[in-house]
Amino acid sequence: MYTDDTAEGSSLYPFVGIPTFLRSKELRTKEEFDNTDFDIGILGIPYDEGMPYITGVRHAPRALREQSLRFKNKGIYNTDEDKIYLVKEMTEHRFADLGDVTITPASVPENWDHISDAVRKVLNKRDSRGSRPMLVCLGGDHSCTAPIVRGYDALGESFHVVHFDSHPDYSAISEGFQYTNGHPFRWVHSFPYVKSLTQAGIRSFREFEARDSRADGNRVIGMKEYHQMGGADALAASLPEGEPVYISFDIDALDPSLIPGCTSAEPNGFTYPEMRDNLQAIARRCRIVGLDLVCVNPLLDTPNQITSYTAVQLILEFLGTMCEQEYWKERYKK
Repeated sequence: MYTDDTAEGSSLYPFVGIPTFLRSKELRTKEEFDNTDFDIGILGIPYDEGMPYITGVRHAPRALREQSLRFKNKGIYNTDEDKIYLVKEMTEHRFADLGDVTITPASVPENWDHISDAVRKVLNKRDSRGSRPMLVCLGGDHSCTAPIVRGYDALGESFHVVHFDSHPDYSAISEGFQYTNGHPFRWVHSFPYVKSLTQAGIRSFREFEARDSRADGNRVIGMKEYHQMGGADALAASLPEGEPVYISFDIDALDPSLIPGCTSAEPNGFTYPEMRDNLQAIARRCRIVGLDLVCVNPLLDTPNQITSYTAVQLILEFLGTMCEQEYWKERYKK
């Protein structure tokens, strides 16, 4: 039934309406995609065939969209700053929900191709001002990041990757063992347009993966070093100012007390303020070219889906900060 959510005094409750991210328009056809300008594209990747342990994260894109309905369509209010973020992006419909990548069960290489092709399609799009959309991918397990970043060959420039996680996800690639959620950053490191890889929050006992990553020249930051170096601002300062950065965020970078809906949580993770500050500090210092958030498992979550809600709020606080930066505002001056 048609609902006029723009009428004076009307309100769309979280349980009302078809769930698209922030109630943005879903671009269902090639014609809609080609003819619609948007600045931030949301792409779902309902995939968990890279999980050798507990499956269920394939349900996360839908759950994250549902939790995004809890936010009004007039911006995101920050109580501490008494400021509303994302006003232009939300009220002028600069978000677009691009739906989900087509997933073929039990066909891993084909699914990777589907993911990479979908990413390339978005990155090759230009709006009427000649601007390229910024892509936010909702996973899915962490194996998704490898084909996502593979699709970033369409970006046309080299960039840095920052990886927040409790695990290095740097298992050795061998015949028949290369597509799991333990492998993506071994792949990412190999892509010629990835200028550097920084892995923060690493704390699992898989020390051989961290050693391999360091041996390949990557920066691996455990929680002890993170606190000793001075936290979020110091982490951001380790990246070249103004350089393009892609962020991959596994929800298990957070402390397990915050994320009951997570398959592989590890003790001693980031608090919510630490993770928020990490993302915002990078958004202020660097030019963001993309973000993925992975490994939320709605089947394990509490009835109020607090893990999905926490993930969505982190995405929005990050995007709110990003959209305040001059490099982002430049697109509106064209």
